[in-house]
Amino acid sequence: MSDDIYNVLPNRIKEVFRYEEDKLNQNNIFNDLVEIRIRINKPIIFRNSGHDLIYINNSFVDASLFDKNNKCEYLCASLEDVNEMIDLVSDYSLYAFEDDLRQGYITIKGGHRVGIAGKVVIDMDRVKNIKNISFLNLRIAHQIKGCAKNVMPYIQADRKYLHTLIISPPGCGKTTLLRDIIRTISDGDKNYSGRDVGVVDERSEIAACYMGLPQNDVGFRTDVLDNCPKATGMLMLLRTMNPEVIAVDEIGDSKDVEAIRYVINCGCTIIATIHGDSIDEIRTRPIIRKLIDERVFDRYIILGKSMGVGTINNIFDERGNELLKKPFSTEEYLEVY
Repeated sequence: MSDDIYNVLPNRIKEVFRYEEDKLNQNNIFNDLVEIRIRINKPIIFRNSGHDLIYINNSFVDASLFDKNNKCEYLCASLEDVNEMIDLVSDYSLYAFEDDLRQGYITIKGGHRVGIAGKVVIDMDRVKNIKNISFLNLRIAHQIKGCAKNVMPYIQADRKYLHTLIISPPGCGKTTLLRDIIRTISDGDKNYSGRDVGVVDERSEIAACYMGLPQNDVGFRTDVLDNCPKATGMLMLLRTMNPEVIAVDEIGDSKDVEAIRYVINCGCTIIATIHGDSIDEIRTRPIIRKLIDERVFDRYIILGKSMGVGTINNIFDERGNELLKKPFSTEEYLEVY
């Protein structure tokens, strides 16, 4: 486990990790860890790529075996644990993270994110703050460099990159794939020289900036607008950074669509993602249907889990023609951030 994660954990969890270090390393629990969920008066859940674990009677066991009526001793989160972790995450200055709290999370060094839930304070229909924090979710960042390698030939043509929409259900690795596409375009590969890329990272998931610096490798020709609304950010990048490619995660509303049209009309390539199961499914949304009918995107990449997380189920061109003979995946792309 990296120091960036270890240093923000409450002491009681640190003690468990110190005590169980050899066993955890032997079972690869550290390597596969995706989330640590902390809820006051509830068992602390350690989620890896396979299943949920809780700590009962000095041993990690599958959470499905937990019986809340059983009086066995399990690692349960307390108010003190939550407050201690908040202090560590914010370096004892939570007020300095008010803007982050409005978004419901704080990004820490290493690109990891601590999701926060509690009593939401509303002012003029907008989130002003979160107090009485009772629930934390430490999401552990995973970069999988090279996972886009087999996708890149499908989004390149005539020495340029094609307007691409990645369609994926939640938890299938769309942000991981998008991040590696960005890195590859920015750094270049054996077939294409590197290009200037602009990233609008509304939820700090792509670059995972900490103190303004990307914690994930998004390439050395990439500029990032962190914590910025997608539509606003796309227009800002065009005016200020002159990118050749703009990348955004999870488009959805009419403002996003208008901004995408503007980006394309300015001669810039767009790489975007959207939640969905298929082209037919996202066509049911009137705003997105217009983009499909107008053939705005040259490529559609469909993700799934048929061969594990990150399976490329299919790739279509702008006319809906299938470009894949069969789904593919890679061993490097079995984890998801």
